[in-house]
Amino acid sequence: MSLLLTDVTLTYPDGAGRLTALDRVCLAVPRGCLTAVVGPSGSGKSSLLAVAATLVTPDSGAVHLDGVPLTGAGDRERAALRRRSLGIVFQQPHLLPALTAVEQLQVMAHLDGRSPARARPRAMELLDAVGLADLAGRRPHQLSGGQRQRVNIARALVNDPTVLLVDEPTSALDAERGAAVLDLITRLTGERATATVLVTHDRAHLGAADRIAVIHDGRLREVPRDRPTPARGSRRT
Repeated sequence: MSLLLTDVTLTYPDGAGRLTALDRVCLAVPRGCLTAVVGPSGSGKSSLLAVAATLVTPDSGAVHLDGVPLTGAGDRERAALRRRSLGIVFQQPHLLPALTAVEQLQVMAHLDGRSPARARPRAMELLDAVGLADLAGRRPHQLSGGQRQRVNIARALVNDPTVLLVDEPTSALDAERGAAVLDLITRLTGERATATVLVTHDRAHLGAADRIAVIHDGRLREVPRDRPTPARGSRRT
């Protein structure tokens, strides 16, 4: 499994006691699989993503990325693993205003110690994959909301991650642009064989998922699909 959470419990201080955000959560996501996690506000979705992204250390339980256990890993080791194995699509794109679309991707390579110039072909390949190659020279204010979110997705794929974590990617988009972004995430999951976790409160997104999990009061359970999952295109091996 590219992403594996086992008996993960996470609590936060709450007055004189502790508030349980995640309660013995188990989640296994293989490559090429899109798992949708749905739940209302305050159910634990954000906490789940934070733990999976190695941004928060749980009270107990185990997190594995690409078979590597993170229990006891230091900050530098977790940061290196994030750069190598994780792509995170934030709810808001948070693009740098002064940079063009292609430069948004190149700067990620720079943070990983690679030359931005050498990363340009890879950046252009990804912009082409999300349908924005012809807008590579535009800055965020020159792009629509849907286009900015596509840049956000392409940026998350720069380091060729095996795990893709997606946080409410359509919340700021209208229905048409939101559907296009969701279709893109679904397609890229198959084409690039990422283990994708899509966190959402919108049950309309569940039809695109291979697997569905519901989270409520910090407890996660997988639910059966009501129809077979359609076959996807070729996947990377």
